Amino acid sequence: MNLDDLTVKKHAGDYELFSFLKLENSLQKSGVSKKESERIIAAIKPHLYNGISTKEIYKKAYQLLKKKDKICASKYSLKRAIFELGPTGYPFEKLIGALLKEKGFQTQVGVILPGACVTHEIDVLATKGTFSYAIECKFHSNSKTVSNVKVPLYINSRFLDIQQQWNTNSNKKTTLRQGWLITNTRFSEDAIKYGKCIGLTLLSWDYPKNKGIKDNVTNFGLYPITALTSLNKREKKLLIENDLILTKDIINNKSLLKRIGIKNEKLDTIINEATKLCNV
Repeated sequence: MNLDDLTVKKHAGDYELFSFLKLENSLQKSGVSKKESERIIAAIKPHLYNGISTKEIYKKAYQLLKKKDKICASKYSLKRAIFELGPTGYPFEKLIGALLKEKGFQTQVGVILPGACVTHEIDVLATKGTFSYAIECKFHSNSKTVSNVKVPLYINSRFLDIQQQWNTNSNKKTTLRQGWLITNTRFSEDAIKYGKCIGLTLLSWDYPKNKGIKDNVTNFGLYPITALTSLNKREKKLLIENDLILTKDIINNKSLLKRIGIKNEKLDTIINEATKLCNV
């Protein structure tokens, strides 16, 4: 088969010509050397066929990378790791709160605020200086889910109701300045256009360009515990149930790891991976 004409099935279900360059770039962005990325691609090539899904190609690359370099494998699997924070949206909200703290905000997760008309539950309330921000987090377990323009329309209407009540309350020490909408998937073009028009900050997996969730997590080293290759699914689930979301919080929490049944011989492996991944 001529690999130059290879078509692959994307997450959304449509097909496109496969790009080895894109695969190489995604590997190298995870810290993989050019030589190693070329080795992985060479190992994958014999298993490719017309119509193969990008998900299957990712799995093959991840398994090869995991055997060679666990830290790069963790970074390469970041998108999957964030999906694995579900099924509820609360762990994702905690991750967003942690990211905002790194940017100098004071944050509260799960806040009930009165509006001029009705009461609203806000996923994250962030404050910096004299301004506060009401943030809605839309977590999706399905990577194909796209937030269309109806979502920011709804979120903005809620924000305006809260803002009216907040900014007329003399007891408030800050001004409620803006609403934000954050998702782990993507926004439609109309959603982005509307957000820009009315001043609603939008943040998704890869939006704004080079400043999306992916870039923020990587830049601050705030990887979710689901990214760790040394933890199995059961252990990840138990840690999340114990409100431990971030990899960095594992490093000094051996007692919790022991409490969920992790044996001493595995503890050092987990702590070592977490420390390297977070560059502590």
